[in-house]
Amino acid sequence: MSGQRVKLAADLAAFATRIGHDFRRPELLARAVTHASLSSPTRPSNERLEFLGDRVLGLSIATALFQQDGTAAEGQLAPRFNALVRQETCAEIAREVGLGDVLKLGRSEMLSGGRRKEALLGDALEAVIAAIYLDAGFDAARDIVLRLWGDRIEKAAQVDTRDPKSSLQEWAQARGLPPPTYTETARSGPDHQPVFTVEARLANGETASGTAPGKRAAEQSAARALLARMEQQE
Repeated sequence: MSGQRVKLAADLAAFATRIGHDFRRPELLARAVTHASLSSPTRPSNERLEFLGDRVLGLSIATALFQQDGTAAEGQLAPRFNALVRQETCAEIAREVGLGDVLKLGRSEMLSGGRRKEALLGDALEAVIAAIYLDAGFDAARDIVLRLWGDRIEKAAQVDTRDPKSSLQEWAQARGLPPPTYTETARSGPDHQPVFTVEARLANGETASGTAPGKRAAEQSAARALLARMEQQE
């Protein structure tokens, strides 16, 4: 085994320790961290695992929320669920466990900052969850999910988990206004780690801006700020 392969195996073993699972089939973890940019006929990417992991994650979180609050209606559980399984949350947890450090990426993806990209991190975490599920079953995967998500699950019932863009659009439609518009007004930072500033605007002339590492996150930040202002004025 070459020195590079030895290092990769050691890095993956350290990552497995961080997330709390001892893989009986370490090849599953290796596949879970392999992006399509480095895949080949003999080296499959993590895309199929991502598909499966999304479902394992969803069932784990839905069950936890259902059991946590026996009085919550479906309309209360759904936004909590969406907040916990959305890409931003998965990427945040992926960063906490250092998943980006062990991603196997093609050269172009690596040079473009793939290890920090929200979509790649979120997808890879779902693939890792699937790898655990295939390696040790649903209970093991669920236990890892609950540990990694930690008090986020409990806090979901205590914070506003509405999607800001959807909420702002609903606010506008309820008052006879067309959907808000979003305009990128600034972009800073290096190409591999850009920071976006986006302006949200309502047809009544009200605006607010948001800044974040991702364009979608910046739009949500702007929508959240604008919605808060509109609700305060009522």
